[in-house]
This record gives sequence, C-alpha cells and structure tokens, in this order.
Amino acid sequence: MGAQKSIHAGKARIDVNVDLTHKLCAALMPPSLLRRSGLFSEVIARLCIKHPNLFGRREKLDVMWNKGLCDSNLLITFRRPRSLSLSQQSFIVEHSITPEIGVLGVPLEGFTHSGGCGINLRRFSMGVDFSEPPSSHWSSTTSVKLEHISPINDEGRPIDRDLDGFLVTCSGNSHDNMVVLKQEAQYAVADERSFTRLNFQIEQGLPVLSKWLIFNRVKLVISKGVKLGPAFLVTSLTGGSVVGDMAPYQAFSIGGLNSVRGYGEGAVGSGRSCLVMNSELAVPLMQGLEGTIFLDCGTDMGSAHYVPGNPALRQGKPGSGIGCGYGFRINSRFGQLQADYAINAFNRKTFYFSINSGVS
Repeated sequence: MGAQKSIHAGKARIDVNVDLTHKLCAALMPPSLLRRSGLFSEVIARLCIKHPNLFGRREKLDVMWNKGLCDSNLLITFRRPRSLSLSQQSFIVEHSITPEIGVLGVPLEGFTHSGGCGINLRRFSMGVDFSEPPSSHWSSTTSVKLEHISPINDEGRPIDRDLDGFLVTCSGNSHDNMVVLKQEAQYAVADERSFTRLNFQIEQGLPVLSKWLIFNRVKLVISKGVKLGPAFLVTSLTGGSVVGDMAPYQAFSIGGLNSVRGYGEGAVGSGRSCLVMNSELAVPLMQGLEGTIFLDCGTDMGSAHYVPGNPALRQGKPGSGIGCGYGFRINSRFGQLQADYAINAFNRKTFYFSINSGVS
C-alpha cells in the first residue's frame, strides 16, 4: 500500500511518499528474528519527505524513514546552496536500530545462515559532510560526526554484556561515544570494454574526552571489469584493518551476499582485519537476461583473537572460507532481479534472491 502527495507551501513544493507493506512472508523468517508481536511488527514501511526550498533560499531538507521487520532508520539531511566550485555542505542527523548478526550472530546450518544473538545496536549520530567538487575521475568527501552507540536487547533495554558474559562495548558501560573524522576518496574510469573503480575510506576516532573511543579504521575496495567477447568479467578486492580502541561490533564481518556467498552474514569470520576477493563472469543469454558464474573467498588474516571477547572463536567461525556457484540477472522495470546459487567449503548450498533498484 503506497501513497505519494505533493504539497505546495508558497512557491515551494514538498514531496511526500508513504509506503506501507504487510510482510506476508513473515512466517518464513527465522524465529530468532520474529521477536515482536502484533500486526505492526509484520509491516515494512518507508516515508520520504523532500522540501527543496525550506527557508526561501534553496535550502534542501530530506527526511527518510525506513522500517523493516527487525530494524529501523531515520535520516534527516539539510543542505545549504553553495557554488559548484566550492565544497557542498550537508548537515545530517541519523537514528537507527539494527540487529547485530554479522559479528555476534551464531552460524547455523553448516555456516549457510546466521542466527540472532538477542543484541541490537541503537545508533544516534549527528554531524556535517563536505563533498569536494569532482576533479577529473576523482571525488572525495570529508565528514565529522558525533556518534552514540548503545547495545539493547530484544525488549529494548540497554545491555553491556552478551549471553556469555563478555562485554559488547569498548567503554565497559551500556554505551560508547565517539567523534569520528571520516575521509573517503573515489576513483572511477570506464569505457565500452572495461572499467576501473577504487574506493578508499579512513575513519579516525578523535580523543575529545578520555573515555571516548580513539581508533583508526581503513578500508579499500578495488574493482576491475573487462569485456571478454560477449561476456564480462568483474573482479574486486576488499581489504581493511582497525587499530586502537575497538568494540566487538566494529570488527570486519566476512560472509554473506555482499561478501563470501555460500555463507551466512559474518559466518566466515570477524576480525580486526579482513581480505575478500570476488570474481564473477556474466554471459548474456537473451534480451534482459544474463547468466553468471562466480567465485568468492575471504579471510580474517588471523586477526579474530584481537577482537575483544573473541566472538568468532566462541561461535566456531572458521576464519576463512570460499564459495562458488552460478546465478541469473534479470532486468525489469522494478530493477535488476538477482538470483544466486552458492556452495561453500563445507559443501552446503545456499540460494540468494535480491532486487537492485539502483536507488539509494
């Protein structure tokens, strides 16, 4: 069920979009994720409000609220008009609640799925983004944000330890505070036969107060695509590392649809470092349909025991894994429909289905 409405306020036009959908397939969800009762708990919703001229000087206000079966996210963005030759500023406030599965979740069914552990992360952040004007093939963004992260249980009460009695925060309290300076640079170049993409991120926890987290987190993603006759080969390499203060939920999660297919979310491992490689060969079969074969592999590089509480060891995660399989890509008016059939190193099989609408 959806609704879209335009409201005229003076010369401004406010676009409001509301989408409420009853999740009929909720009965197929794992019991550990269906923890809330009531009709509204089985509804996914999306609310979008856009105001292009808030104070009459072309200031833009975007409000986006998404509710899933087990998570929610509220994002408020305010942008002031600036010359295209100057960095663009965005003031951002965000509040989200998400189940912690990738690091603290438990692998199930031969590592093909991950079950919840009764821990959710409630995150509140506010800050400002500075987007530099694109230069040639490069673009960059710098942001400074204050973050307040508090683990909560399924009933919404703050917690500081998991079921085994290990701390789930770095501070030892029921929450972690940090001021994060993040810099992100992107490079992209493409032609008819190939493309190259590079994304480099570095986050620095600033020592504002003595008990606030001080850390350095680096992540690099390199992707290369090459046309081989009618087929197209895409290979990507992802690596990252964290030094300094660290809470368990900040570890790199390895395994899942966007990591190593054939494994559940985080079922391969979780560590202070990670290295993941993905290769996929796509072959056109007919108009709007492609067949693919893929190979994924990933490792925590032996860094799992450096994560506080060593959750990967307690959950029996192998630390490295490999998955391969085949799939199909169908282009439709809803976006690209993706279906993948993967086999992991334990000879267990997993089927993935997703829709890539291309809209963030």
